[in-house]
Amino acid sequence: GSIRIPASCCALFGLKPTRGRNPLAIEPAGLSVEHALTRSVRDSATILDVTRGAQPGDPRHAPPPARAYIEEVGAPPGRLRIAFATKSPGSGDVHPDCAAAVQDAATLCADLGHEVDEASPPFMGELLTSAFTTLWEAGAAAQIDGAALLSGRVPTEDQFEALTWALAQRGRQHTAPSLLLSMSMLQITARSVAQFHETYDIWLTPTLGEPPVPLGSFDSVEHGFETAERFAPFTAISNATGQPAMSVPLSWNAEGLPIGTHFVGRFGDEATLFRLAAQLEEARPWANRRPPVSA
Repeated sequence: GSIRIPASCCALFGLKPTRGRNPLAIEPAGLSVEHALTRSVRDSATILDVTRGAQPGDPRHAPPPARAYIEEVGAPPGRLRIAFATKSPGSGDVHPDCAAAVQDAATLCADLGHEVDEASPPFMGELLTSAFTTLWEAGAAAQIDGAALLSGRVPTEDQFEALTWALAQRGRQHTAPSLLLSMSMLQITARSVAQFHETYDIWLTPTLGEPPVPLGSFDSVEHGFETAERFAPFTAISNATGQPAMSVPLSWNAEGLPIGTHFVGRFGDEATLFRLAAQLEEARPWANRRPPVSA
């Protein structure tokens, strides 16, 4: 969720493209994608038009779009079927501010003419969390070892944040069969969610389980991962399935902090997300709003 999480905390628009949309030659598990944080939907679409497209030898290719993404901005989205959820598949309840933001977004979407239901894909919550965690930890170890290989330097604990180093140490404990099994679990999840999207165009959830938190909240090695899991229980699902998803800055809490709303689309269908995002941006502009901690 490394695009959508900061977007939610900073009142920005953050779209995670479909897996394979932008070139990324080395990412064995397929959890990561690259794109940008933007102030407007237009800028996000323009940047993706410039960067999209696999390079020769890339291991993954997303389905090509029907036209340039900038042409989707302002195009009518039609009457979408939108499912919304305020509870996470793993940890359950989220902060009331985040749940209220989803209810507000669902009402806004209904007012704009979309069909809105409360529904969620079926998830094997604990198994999905375990599989994702295994790949995340193994990935941390692989990235550190890869940097060491390229630089010719021996990695030491003092060169890394404590939680990153701890994740890598845990990653080195996983076996090859456990990695393959974890990847299989993510494939099962992707198929289950894809079937859900045969009925619904969009799945609407909170971006985060809590409002923005102070710097240093994830520094604890003992509790850092549990804190992160509670803070961001939704974003990793789209990393696991490869679907496009976006955090849209539609709500603010009583303290004046931004609360992003999360929209997940079908695999390969950034076009629908851009059309809906532009409609939401017109209905509730956000470009000139700034969190109170902003300079």
